[in-house]
Amino acid sequence: MEKAIKKILIIGGGYGGLKVALGLQKKLKVKADITLISKHDYHYQTTLLHKVAIGTLSSRKARIYYRKILNPKKIRFIKDKIIEICPRENKVIGNGGEYFYDYLVIGLGFKPDSFGIKGVDAYTYKLSSLNRALKLTKNIENKFKDFMHTKNPKDLQIIVCGTGFTGIEFAAELATQLDELCLICGIDRKIPKVTCIGRSPHILPVFNSKLVDIAEDKLKKLGVEIISSGNIKEIQENKVLVEKDGKIIEVEGNTIIWSAGVKGSDIIEKSEIPNKKGRIAVDSHLQCKDFSNIYVVGDCAIAATKDAIHAPTAQLSAQMGDYLAELLCAKLEGRAFEKPFLFNHRGTVCSIGHTDGVGIVYHKNVSGELAAFMKNTIENKWLFSIGGFKMVFKKGQFRYRTSN
Repeated sequence: MEKAIKKILIIGGGYGGLKVALGLQKKLKVKADITLISKHDYHYQTTLLHKVAIGTLSSRKARIYYRKILNPKKIRFIKDKIIEICPRENKVIGNGGEYFYDYLVIGLGFKPDSFGIKGVDAYTYKLSSLNRALKLTKNIENKFKDFMHTKNPKDLQIIVCGTGFTGIEFAAELATQLDELCLICGIDRKIPKVTCIGRSPHILPVFNSKLVDIAEDKLKKLGVEIISSGNIKEIQENKVLVEKDGKIIEVEGNTIIWSAGVKGSDIIEKSEIPNKKGRIAVDSHLQCKDFSNIYVVGDCAIAATKDAIHAPTAQLSAQMGDYLAELLCAKLEGRAFEKPFLFNHRGTVCSIGHTDGVGIVYHKNVSGELAAFMKNTIENKWLFSIGGFKMVFKKGQFRYRTSN
């Protein structure tokens, strides 16, 4: 009697989900019905959204279409938005219908967490998707172009809420482009202002004090104002109310970016799978503890082996995807697989514009052009892993040195 073909359903095409699909496409030796569902028909590198938002990376270059990298004979791709997960019925529901599975891989990513602060949803931009980054690009572009008519300095005052990677990379990328923006639009360079507000005593809390000092010095030289140990109380249409040293201060600006924290998926949050803010606890095999045929990768997984210092990152998600592809291949091929998931932290780099940065690579501090080079290497390595040299040459990041 012929063995029934197993259905593997992957929901979410981010770093983790895409890696599972590509791993199965490359390594699986038995027949299986594999489907990847994403609400977009393209993948994008979330680690480069700050460049898209400033306009230093085009949206065309940022998009990597799934159908260009997935083999339709092995992986079926469906563009659909998942609206419900039904674990007891082994199905998920999307706008386009119901999808049944034997094994489900959840890789639905993250969404910004407003922490219940008034005005966050109404008045801020978020760098959580390519489309949201493009809205921010348009806003900044229009504010600078229209300044000659509006003459409103607040239009050129940009506030970044959050001093982690996303906030700092965005603020630095913008600050390095201000000279050119002002020249093109005929604006006095002294008018635009970038302010970063963070709860921590220092920016980039994952780094050691030496790297933090280097990064803060670089940002101050770019003209970025940093407000540390600031507790954001409310966002209004053109200002942020911050509690600092027992007093409320008002930071004014007509463009406000929210990058102060993330949570898991709303779809998970309202499902019957036990979760914490849309994130699911998994065991050492990335398996959901309550539903054994569900696996979780990326930002919506709370992995037992994960060091809290290395909170959800693209590097972690990609390694989870590689691991899970290996595990599922073994399971479908009837092989034993006991190896637990172990995160190999190779390093983290925060860019400060195109040609500068700070980071830790293989436990060593790096900064300046070397850090920028390493950041590009990390991004290009990801592209190589999903599309080889051709993808790197077409979509890669290569600028890491100043021109002089």
